[in-house]
Amino acid sequence: MSGFDERTLVGLRVFFAVVDAGSFAGAGEILDMSQPGVSRAIARLEQRLGLRLFDRTTRTVALTEEGRRFHRQVTPVLAELEEVVDEAAGSAGAVRGKLRVGLLDPLFAQLLLAPRIETFLARHPQLQLELLVRDQPGDLVSEGIDLAIRFGEPRASALVARKLLETRVLTVAAPAYLRRHGRPATPQALSADGHTCIDFRDPASGQPYAWEFHRGRKRLSVPTGGRLIVNDVGTMLHACLAGYGIAQMMSLGIGEFLAKGKLVELFPDWPDERFPLYVLYPSRKHLPAKTRAFVDFLVELCGAG
Repeated sequence: MSGFDERTLVGLRVFFAVVDAGSFAGAGEILDMSQPGVSRAIARLEQRLGLRLFDRTTRTVALTEEGRRFHRQVTPVLAELEEVVDEAAGSAGAVRGKLRVGLLDPLFAQLLLAPRIETFLARHPQLQLELLVRDQPGDLVSEGIDLAIRFGEPRASALVARKLLETRVLTVAAPAYLRRHGRPATPQALSADGHTCIDFRDPASGQPYAWEFHRGRKRLSVPTGGRLIVNDVGTMLHACLAGYGIAQMMSLGIGEFLAKGKLVELFPDWPDERFPLYVLYPSRKHLPAKTRAFVDFLVELCGAG
């Protein structure tokens, strides 16, 4: 008898619901099933596969190593199956279901995405959107992430990387800091005069970003040796606003503070360093309608062509 039948398909549906919900009870709520019904469906699937998919305790449910491997292998297959079924039903263009977006920098979500997200959801009433703050893109397919948004040049991978915008990188300080320590006349003075600099850790390398200054084709790198290293833009911004030190920040996030005089741009004669924002998504022959709709929304939002 074939290993794939209607019960197997039901078992797969229950399996993914348990993974998404993190518990049998939560999966039951999603599927409108009783908890014993969920347990029986998983037991039948495990028996059919000859694998133990979950480690169960009285309080927690977690994927086994075999379960994680099975989830990673089956996720893209089911995604392709969903596309085929949608196409056969004449609804390949329908934007519906759940869209999971990994945000590798919460700054973009706070400044651009959150104020406009109602517009996107109003356009697509059958879509559920889940926004997840992440440190790395990871394996989007195996983790069930449809797309990710991140600042910085992406590393080479199988993911499609589409540039959304570029924002200027500014070197700034609060007036309180400049009153105490003076304003550096040149980028080199940051190091030569012992200024306090706030370094930001590159999540890809684990090392602080180098401080660079661009003017046309000219490039200047200045060592900072900051005693404070952060990996969160909000922490860096507030430490800078409080007058602790000098920071390099994207103009996208600090225009209001510059306009109100709470931050001062130190080197406007070095105006040409840029930092890009990308959307990353798995390469597929037929991009799901929900993913394409969100990518189009991001392009519209960022004014990209």
